[in-house]
Amino acid sequence: GNKSQDSGIAEMEELPVPHNIKISNITCDSFKISWDMDSKSKDRITHYFIDLNKKENKNSNKFKHKDVPTKLVAKAVPLPMTVRGHWFLSPRTEYTVAVQTASKQLDGDYVVSEWSEIIEFCTADYSKVHLTQLLEKAEVIAGRMLKLSVFYRNQHKEYFDYIREHHGNAMQPSVKDNSGSHGSPISGKLEGIFFSCNTEFNTGKPPQDSPYGRYRYEIAAEKLFNPNTNLYFGDFYCMYTAYHYVILVIAPVGSPGDEFCKQRLPQLNIKDNKFLTCDEEDGVMVYHHAQDVILEVIYTDPVDLSLGTVAEITGHQLMSLSTANAKKDPSCKTCNISVGR
Repeated sequence: GNKSQDSGIAEMEELPVPHNIKISNITCDSFKISWDMDSKSKDRITHYFIDLNKKENKNSNKFKHKDVPTKLVAKAVPLPMTVRGHWFLSPRTEYTVAVQTASKQLDGDYVVSEWSEIIEFCTADYSKVHLTQLLEKAEVIAGRMLKLSVFYRNQHKEYFDYIREHHGNAMQPSVKDNSGSHGSPISGKLEGIFFSCNTEFNTGKPPQDSPYGRYRYEIAAEKLFNPNTNLYFGDFYCMYTAYHYVILVIAPVGSPGDEFCKQRLPQLNIKDNKFLTCDEEDGVMVYHHAQDVILEVIYTDPVDLSLGTVAEITGHQLMSLSTANAKKDPSCKTCNISVGR
């Protein structure tokens, strides 16, 4: 009898272990979490412990944030509970999460349950709200507008030979790489053809140097950008350099690319924006581009080579300027927003 009396005083009933964990309302920097648990001893729960970790992969930097605690101690609020701002959650990143229930004691210590099962989930891309924040930051540094007359695309001779031989002379859209902001909704998803449109300040013509090959396709601006196309802001980034890049998307109205962008990207007024404009003056289409950012333009439909010309450039092939799969500088104050990198 004495033994059972003693144990009743010394031992506490075990706290319920969370199970059937559900993750919902996932954004690029927040999520909601809920779970089921036995009602037994439920009234003793004062806190939840949530352990959140980036899912390890071969390319991850195991030393980065190694000493930063990943355990969130939260008061036992009604579920689902929103987790936001307790870590710098990165967009489009896989995480693992596990939960304990806890009871805070008079001495400040916690009695805790067993850990729940481990759940995996992936954070979302930047929303239109986040991209609008990036857009506003890009507008600040865009600079004055310069005239342009052509869009151009540099590649190796073999590329153009392949297009003529295998694609009936039409350049085909391909999936955008992972360069730029980690949360960009177009990376790895939007199909398009990259063009440049920046001009040299002193000549008003495209620069003779290029990182992408010695052959250049030039096409009159009005063939790609006109009142029958929509213009979208896609990204703003730098690669540990003094100059910044802005990605714009030109999509023919009603095309699959247009529908993709309409749902995900801020749309720009083609006649009035800080980056690339198309307007009519005296019956002629006139084009301008921002001077102080490097514009990367994605056109979402195939483009026939016969609409323009291919010629060899006279300048250098500057590989250091390539943006292929380039990683954004997460510490730059100019082109980062306060959500995950």
